[in-house]
Amino acid sequence: MAKKSPWPLIVMALWVAALALTPVALGNYEVRIAISIAMFTALALSWNIIGGFTGYPSFATAAFYGIGCYVGALAQRAGVPAALAWLAAAAFVGGVSFLLGSIVLRLKGHYFAIGSIALVDISRLVVSSWGGVTGGGNGLNVPLLEGRPPEVSALVLHVMLVIVVAAFLANLLTDRSRLGFGLRCIEQNEDAADMVGIDTTRYKIAAFVLSAIFPGAVGAVYASWVGYIDPTDSFDILTTVKVPVMAMLGGAGTLLGPVVGAVSFVLLEELFWANFLEWNRAIMGAIVVALIFFLPGGILKLDWRAILRRAPRGKPAERKTG
Repeated sequence: MAKKSPWPLIVMALWVAALALTPVALGNYEVRIAISIAMFTALALSWNIIGGFTGYPSFATAAFYGIGCYVGALAQRAGVPAALAWLAAAAFVGGVSFLLGSIVLRLKGHYFAIGSIALVDISRLVVSSWGGVTGGGNGLNVPLLEGRPPEVSALVLHVMLVIVVAAFLANLLTDRSRLGFGLRCIEQNEDAADMVGIDTTRYKIAAFVLSAIFPGAVGAVYASWVGYIDPTDSFDILTTVKVPVMAMLGGAGTLLGPVVGAVSFVLLEELFWANFLEWNRAIMGAIVVALIFFLPGGILKLDWRAILRRAPRGKPAERKTG
């Protein structure tokens, strides 16, 4: 077996350390952006297991995220400490994804994509109609975390980074294990993988559950941070589109691709929102279209050596003769 490069681990450790120091070195605005980057990085890394390694175009991220929001919020309202509520949300979403995966993973290709989008709408409708428990369309207040706003923001950032590290380790272990080998075989040719003895159903369900647990935890932490949730925001279909785009932007199926994609996307979105308020969504939509057509493999899959070789260089200075 070929020796794996340690560079993904080193780069990831340095990046997480840099974000963790944001509350000490920078202001509240930068901390908010750091939280957004950490949150979407965790979501993109989670999607990478089912969408990158397995090749299944899942759009169910917003469903898992939203369920996590409500489970964490309801647990805290029942008196459960915040940390335990976050863990309970992740565990509950993992169980739900196991049951849903057993059904929806029978579909393939665009049928699976449509089915996964339907999970978001169904989840939102269930939460909206269950008003006696979830508050319905009026939303739900969540107990606020104790401490001053800067302290709460720092805590949320560090918890989000813990989830990011856990999601990255899940990607790393998946990539370097029998599970990852099986998922890549499914991504290349599922029928052939089934014929050579790979239990494709079990592997796909495992990938689906791993892609759901971390969004559930992220949703619960986010609910504690903002103090209020509602079905429209928690099950936002735009979230479930952004996450695959982030992974594809950096390089789906790679360890650092979702990280690079999430950082790039969040910073670009913040830049366009700040400078082109009325046109920011149109610009981001154009970027998505350009990504699909001109950068299908993502940033990390570009042949940077060939690009640098083709880069124009200045003419060498002519030697003067006496």
